[in-house]
Amino acid sequence: MRVLAAMSGGVDSSVAAARMVEAGHDVVGVHLALSRMPGTLRTGSRGCCTVEDATDAQRVCARLGIPFYVWDFSERFKEDVVDDFISEYSAGRTPNPCLRCNERIKFAALLEKALALGFDAVCTGHYAKIVTAADGHRELHRAAAWAKDQSYVLGVLTGAQLEHALFPLGDTPSKDLVRAEAARRGLETASKPDSYDICFISDGDTAGWLEDKVGTAPGDIVDRSGEVLGHHEGAHTFTVGQRRGLHIGRPAPDGRPRYVLEVRPVTHEVVVGPHEALAVCEIAGRRQSWAGEPPAEVHSGLDIMVQVRAHGDPVPARVRIVDGETVVTLRDPLMGVAPGQSAVLYLGERVLGQFTIDRSVAADTLSSDGAQLSDQALAS
Repeated sequence: MRVLAAMSGGVDSSVAAARMVEAGHDVVGVHLALSRMPGTLRTGSRGCCTVEDATDAQRVCARLGIPFYVWDFSERFKEDVVDDFISEYSAGRTPNPCLRCNERIKFAALLEKALALGFDAVCTGHYAKIVTAADGHRELHRAAAWAKDQSYVLGVLTGAQLEHALFPLGDTPSKDLVRAEAARRGLETASKPDSYDICFISDGDTAGWLEDKVGTAPGDIVDRSGEVLGHHEGAHTFTVGQRRGLHIGRPAPDGRPRYVLEVRPVTHEVVVGPHEALAVCEIAGRRQSWAGEPPAEVHSGLDIMVQVRAHGDPVPARVRIVDGETVVTLRDPLMGVAPGQSAVLYLGERVLGQFTIDRSVAADTLSSDGAQLSDQALAS
């Protein structure tokens, strides 16, 4: 099999490529250049896809005896990931750029180019498993190492993409074993720290970076009754669940902390309230994708587990499709769910698919009979 190994320059993709070579596949390593201005990407242990990473990936490929190339995907990355990130925040939503990168770069642009060049599959160092179902179709499942499981950020993959995806680390019980294997193989990345945070925000200051891109848009910080509590310089710098940095001059009447409950980009208002007001009992969205053919029961109602953060815990819920919208009713409320987050649906260990959250129903807006309470009732 001809395999294109996506080499991030980290230990995981290094070992994944090594295993493909050891399995006898015809492997070529490729590193993605995601910026024409390397200084705009994070460096060192806080980085991903930097010049340092490209050099590390090249050294690993030399050690493995496989060809190595750097492909320039900077323009596509800017359009599909960076600009999307700016647009989503400007619209009052909270996106996940790593998930978007998997969706539009690694398993769209990269996979398309790989197939066009005659490769059979793309291999990455993600912690997830591909399982072949009884009908021969491939399914995406959680990794053996739950602490490192990355099936959430791969939840955007379609069934067609899964047919050409390889995740050699999926059955490895721990990251420590991957590092030990890299050391045994003499790979230079064996002790390289993990990367984290957003690669295209070089100093880690997301609010400052967004302000530089979209400017300031002063507005009010209000409570749920509409009373003005303070002011801000840009609603795009806030996200649902945020507690710090609100700069409200006076405490709540009960002395408890306030949290961001809603961001209203049209009116430039940021709505704040008590912690319990963050609880939601239903989430829904129309931008969905399925990791293969979904069970027919999703149209009438199917009990599943749902995860709304990359490092969050899955929670029991019931999903149904209503007029083209994916609606998930939670068994127990979730706290601080923001529009723009991705909700990944699981049936056991299997990823069914995902959707981008467009709306949610706050748990405290429902009366005991399930009816929606009025704004006046909420404020009283």
